[in-house]
Amino acid sequence: MPKRALYKLALFSLLFLIVFFLAAIVFSQVILKGETVTVPDLTGKTVAQARAELGRKDLSVAQRGSEFDDRLERGLILRQDPAPDSRIRVTEVVQVVTSAGSLQVRVPNLENKSLESALTLLQASGLFKGKLTQIHTSRYPAGRVMAQKPAPDEAVERNGQVGLLLSQGGREDRYIMPDLIGRKADRVTARLKALDFKVADVHYRYYAGRSSGYILDQFPPAGYRIQKRNLITLEVSR
Repeated sequence: MPKRALYKLALFSLLFLIVFFLAAIVFSQVILKGETVTVPDLTGKTVAQARAELGRKDLSVAQRGSEFDDRLERGLILRQDPAPDSRIRVTEVVQVVTSAGSLQVRVPNLENKSLESALTLLQASGLFKGKLTQIHTSRYPAGRVMAQKPAPDEAVERNGQVGLLLSQGGREDRYIMPDLIGRKADRVTARLKALDFKVADVHYRYYAGRSSGYILDQFPPAGYRIQKRNLITLEVSR
């Protein structure tokens, strides 16, 4: 047989095989599209569980939002479309709506918690910080929650607000800064430290006509209101 005839025969055979396989694929798709299956009941399952179960029937799932529901936990399928036991063609999509959890939540106990911890607990419970009031008291350390409204364990709507009463600690006493100029520095600093005042720094400089060791200047100045945590600076003759 001439080479040209063999070439044509081989080309014809190749084209025949390509057409045959394409026809087989198209035919299988037509058959597949015509096949129907029963939709399983997905209520109460997670989306992952539904995807696995539908995949065994050549179906797929698509989540179409979520709604609050008191019956099912957050993330579980609440309803579906098509409904359970419906007959649909394979490769179709089953749409589901999941539960966003209960609309009612319990208020956590925030007493004696730091503000940061209280805000974290509120967020985890689906609630927000409401009005924040602060008062001085020695009953709670500064920055701790003293009271809350609504009360702990009270049922409220999700995304509601919880008011907090926050401690600022005990009110610190205030004192009037005395006039220290002209006094002996060592005696003054010893006395201040004995009373728990903070002498931050002592600067020395030469002052004509003044013996060494006497206070020339002070900060805060005389008459200034101070607390024990305020820093005191003295300038002393050399």
